[in-house]
Amino acid sequence: MTPTLSRIIVRTARGVTYQQLAPEVVAKVKIALLDMLSCAYESLDLPWSVQAMKIAAGAQGSGTVIGTWLRTSIGDAAFVNAILGHGLVREDMHTRSVSHLGVVIFPTLLALAQSKRASGKDFITGAVCGYETGAAIGRAVMDQEIVRLYRPTGITGPLGASVAGAILLGLSEDASTSALGLAANTTVGLNEWPYAGGDEMFLHTGFAARNAVTAVQLAELGSFASETAIDGQAGLFASLRRRERADHVKMFDAELPQIMYVFHKPAPACNYAQTAAQAALKLATEEQFSTDDIVRITVKSTAAAIGYPGCNSAGPFERTLQAKMSIHYCVAATLARGVIEEANYRKLDDAEISRLAGITHLEEDAALTSAYPGQQGSEVVLTLRDGRRFSRRLEDVIPATPEQIRARFRSACSKVLGSSAAGSIEETVDRLEKLEDAAELSGKLALVERPVGV
Repeated sequence: MTPTLSRIIVRTARGVTYQQLAPEVVAKVKIALLDMLSCAYESLDLPWSVQAMKIAAGAQGSGTVIGTWLRTSIGDAAFVNAILGHGLVREDMHTRSVSHLGVVIFPTLLALAQSKRASGKDFITGAVCGYETGAAIGRAVMDQEIVRLYRPTGITGPLGASVAGAILLGLSEDASTSALGLAANTTVGLNEWPYAGGDEMFLHTGFAARNAVTAVQLAELGSFASETAIDGQAGLFASLRRRERADHVKMFDAELPQIMYVFHKPAPACNYAQTAAQAALKLATEEQFSTDDIVRITVKSTAAAIGYPGCNSAGPFERTLQAKMSIHYCVAATLARGVIEEANYRKLDDAEISRLAGITHLEEDAALTSAYPGQQGSEVVLTLRDGRRFSRRLEDVIPATPEQIRARFRSACSKVLGSSAAGSIEETVDRLEKLEDAAELSGKLALVERPVGV
């Protein structure tokens, strides 16, 4: 009998050993983990983070919530930590699957590591296989119509994280296949949120991580799921009207594992606004002009960027997420403030940013569209009142470097836990493969005890 797609995915993932992973792949897992953690520590006071914590506070368990004193159920810990990791909209990006895989996979692994003893090597191997699964499925099914309607991470996240968790806990092939099938039944998030700046975008990752944890736990207990939940006649691909693409799902078919094709955002905003914001920063810092004199801003970009929900919005901007999704706003704020930082998105009532966003126009560039998704280029052209024109073109986004990621982790974590704890966490991540119990890392991420007066 020909094996099902779910079994092929699981069988391939279970065939991967830590010893097969190249040093640069192991290093990439660690940087991706630190990147997720840096975002989590910066997101603790955001409304969606606080709401998730209040829900988790009602449960009992050993699961730790990053940066807090909360101890809650394993599922709720994954739920909150995934929302924290996604809170800044600065998570890692796998372009070909249009997915943010790390903010689902790592919270799932950190939570499950506190439910059953597992090694750091299995944590790393699980992460690599989780990224590979989510990326392979996303590459096969995502197109402009799918991503217009559905949140890609809501589809790929639970699938990748369930495989990662099954590897971490050492589930059998049958149990791992059921975990993947159960996770498939929890997928999708709707992409209606960008139009109103709805909070559900932040919650998609929380739902995905908690569902992945639950799928793995149920499968470990013997719950049986359809092997054809992904590629069957009423499976995931069929429900998306893309059943014929199930044959396109290929694991480890590229030169490098898919985690190596993930980039880390420099700006806390939508993936599709990154390069345009970087081009705008070059103009703001390398040319001499006053924003008062700008009468038109033209942003040349890819069809994918212009067509993604929320990216082609000139305002008004009533909620932070609307601004973070809008290429218009990201470019305008960068030009007005001369920096790319989280504070840019706390200026929704700034008159000059609003004016600049209102005179920004998006244009598809055929060459940039042709290069996508291998490259994500953009060009920003400014027209001034006196007729002068300035432009900057970048053929691809410039990702945050490992050094920048470590620096922003140290800064964010130190503000919450102190510099000593930040150093200890970074050191533990750097020796992750040497941990006999990965829960050692999970426990270090939180406050030891409840602060006085809280």
